[in-house]
Amino acid sequence: MENNRVIKIGIIGCGGIANGKHMPALKKQKDVEMVAFCDIIPEKAEAAAAKFGVEGAKTYVDYKELLADPTIDAVHVCTPNRSHSFITVDALHAGKHVMCEKPMAINSEEAKKMVDAAKETGLVLTIGYQNRQRNDSLYMKQEAENGTFGDIYYAEATAIRRRAVPTWGVFLNEYEQGGGPLIDIGTHALDLTLWIMDNYKPKYCVGTAYHKLNNDTQTGNAWGDWDPAKFTVEDSAFGFVVMENGATIVLRSSWALNTLDVREAVTSVCGTKAGGDMGGNVRINSVRGGRQCVTEANMSAGGVAFYDGDSGSDPASREARLFLDAIKKGTAPSTLPEQAYCVTRILEGIYTSAKTGDIYRFEN
Repeated sequence: MENNRVIKIGIIGCGGIANGKHMPALKKQKDVEMVAFCDIIPEKAEAAAAKFGVEGAKTYVDYKELLADPTIDAVHVCTPNRSHSFITVDALHAGKHVMCEKPMAINSEEAKKMVDAAKETGLVLTIGYQNRQRNDSLYMKQEAENGTFGDIYYAEATAIRRRAVPTWGVFLNEYEQGGGPLIDIGTHALDLTLWIMDNYKPKYCVGTAYHKLNNDTQTGNAWGDWDPAKFTVEDSAFGFVVMENGATIVLRSSWALNTLDVREAVTSVCGTKAGGDMGGNVRINSVRGGRQCVTEANMSAGGVAFYDGDSGSDPASREARLFLDAIKKGTAPSTLPEQAYCVTRILEGIYTSAKTGDIYRFEN
């Protein structure tokens, strides 16, 4: 595809994540036109088209009608989790490149269909883990690739909220979403951890999931009290994951936990040479000259561009740019589908272990 060609994009699902992340990020790109918008609520598609679309942008209620338009190069799938897989597979087979919002799918079987469809069609498929494109994440990844940490054998993936349960949309609906904080925000922390470790071979895991606070009424929730009758997903979930090479990952996630240790979409890693953690700045702890040392990298200061054309833009815009470059130049998108597939496998393992009370072993 010519590097100067304008990419025509369709948006499938015009709700919160599309309006808050995907469409604003695409609007910042000079070689993009959002030409079609689809939502089961027509007014949402029409509002998105009016705000973000080119003149004459089309709107749809049925995503298959959008996919039938041969002029559309790519789609962003921003629907509830349950529909990620079949919409993505249909889009790939319709000849469209796909950016699918995280998580990849509600289970590994559905995620595998997406990976297979991308391989069959040879089209670009990426999953929306934009936290990789934060400055602190990129710095940690760079240090890992430089060998600063040595062999990383222990990591903690953290996505902890005290009382911040999303009360809008279908977040509390287990059927539509496949789970609660683990699959919603824990997935970001796990993705960051696996990516920085460059380790995608899980061996077994143990998980717990809790519904301890679902029935509370005076909740103190950041977005107002939740409806206990609709809160069918877990309020917190935790996992202990052992990888094939013996490395251990502890994953902690919650929307509502009585704790002051509130951090979201961060990781800490411990290796044979050094350790690192994030959360604002990046701290690297090591031993030099026989002394314990801590080096802190200031993430608020200016830094070098991480790729051509990067001028320190926000993570969602960086992610969108990498997707477009993958289409036009054949370079790698921010997240490979095989990597996102591993994240989904581990989340499924933790949920399964939590339900059965047994160890979940991965078949590789």
